[in-house]
Amino acid sequence: MSILELISEDCIKVPLESRRKNDLLHEMIDMLKDAGKIEDADTIYQAVSSREDQGSTGLGEGIAIPHAKTDAVSEMTLAIGISPDGIDFESLDGEDAKVFFMILAPSNKAGQHIEALSEVARLTRSAAFMRTLIHSENAAEVLELFQE
Repeated sequence: MSILELISEDCIKVPLESRRKNDLLHEMIDMLKDAGKIEDADTIYQAVSSREDQGSTGLGEGIAIPHAKTDAVSEMTLAIGISPDGIDFESLDGEDAKVFFMILAPSNKAGQHIEALSEVARLTRSAAFMRTLIHSENAAEVLELFQE
């Protein structure tokens, strides 16, 4: 399954309201709950937070991919958030992250989880694409960029 199949407008937020890492995790999980993609927000927060405790998923170059494998989801789930001002996500390059991909996968879908992480890395390789993404004004624009 391509992550492009997982992207929906109701799971994209531009701009994010959060200014701190933990607030961002809650904001993105709440977005997924509001969209009906998840039910148990507390369990998912614990899974994503636990993964972050092992090492930040801030990849650098303005990208972070908070993710987790958890039985609190029955299928791959994706949320995208854009913070034009950036959020300190303890990224490898020390720069603030501006584009966030939250990926949740069932515990027994490790292969799909890794494929999704690789696909995000591939999609965000273009500096021009990332600049356009960061300057998107709403969820519809972000969705359109991924569909092009």
